[in-house]
This record gives sequence, structure tokens and C-alpha cells, in this order.
Amino acid sequence: MDLGEHSFFPAHQLAMPGNRASDFENVALPHAASLLRYALHLASEKSRAEDLVQETLFSAWRNFQQFKPGTNCKAWLFRILTNLHYKQIRRSGRRPEVHVEEQEARLAAPEKVSASQEMREAFARLTFEHQEVLQLAVIEGFEVREIAELLQVPQGTVMSRLSRARASLRAALMRGGNL
Repeated sequence: MDLGEHSFFPAHQLAMPGNRASDFENVALPHAASLLRYALHLASEKSRAEDLVQETLFSAWRNFQQFKPGTNCKAWLFRILTNLHYKQIRRSGRRPEVHVEEQEARLAAPEKVSASQEMREAFARLTFEHQEVLQLAVIEGFEVREIAELLQVPQGTVMSRLSRARASLRAALMRGGNL
């Protein structure tokens, strides 16, 4: 990619010392698949999710000097992704819509919650908040403290949402998927 005269940012703003560039590649880039999986959960379209991940990685690249080596890079990247997502929602003046049909289509991907149709249907019927904490805890492997930081809510709220989400999912599966 030629960054010459068509670049949005001057080259000196994109430049990073060699060892930091290598650090970014080794520490941040391995999380790209997880970022995309979560972005697909947040955005309803694959192209929007891919754009969100690209913006996230670009923002992380530009601000990598703020990352503290030895801390959780995945959590830092997810916080950037979440902030960018909500910033886009605020700018567009719209609220995220939840349509069961779209949810089922998105969840049909093999890396989603389960290959089971019943599980996908039960998950799709959960509230967005419950889906969000389950996605972060179960699929992405974040701890309650990290989820609280990512979502900027108290840890008790995360624990409550997680508990209620699991209970709703369990009850739906026991009833045959009807929430």
C-alpha cells in the first residue's frame, strides 16, 4: 500500500520505532480473530464488523505507546473496539436493532456459540446485555473484572447479567428453546 500523497495521516504519525512495531505485531495482531468475532456480535453486518476491527487496530497502532507492556492487550483492544462501536452509534443517532432472523444468521457461523440450532435460537432471544456478557465471558474468556472494565459497568452488574443470562439460557434449553 502506497502511503505517499494519498495518506490521511502524515507518515511521521504512522511511524513507530522498529521494536514497538514488532511488539505490536506480536502482542496485538494475534487478537484480530477475537476482535472480529466480537465485532460480528456488535455489528449486524460482516462489512461493518470488518471496518470496526480495522479502525480498532489502526487506533491501537496510533496509540500503542499508551499500552503498558505486561498488561492484558486483548482487554485493551476490546475496550478500543467497544468505544469505537458506541461512538459510531452515537454519531449515527441510532440504537442497535436486534432482529432474531439476523441474529440467527450471524450465529450460524461455526465459531459462534454452538452448532446446535436450539442453542442459537435460545442465545438469539437473550437481551443484548446478556448476549454481550456471555460472549465476552464464555466465548472470549474474559474475567468478570475485565468485562466490567470493557463495558464500564460495576462488577456486580456483570455478575448479575452473567448469572441471569446463564439461567435464561439454561431454562430456554430445558423448555426446548422457548424463552
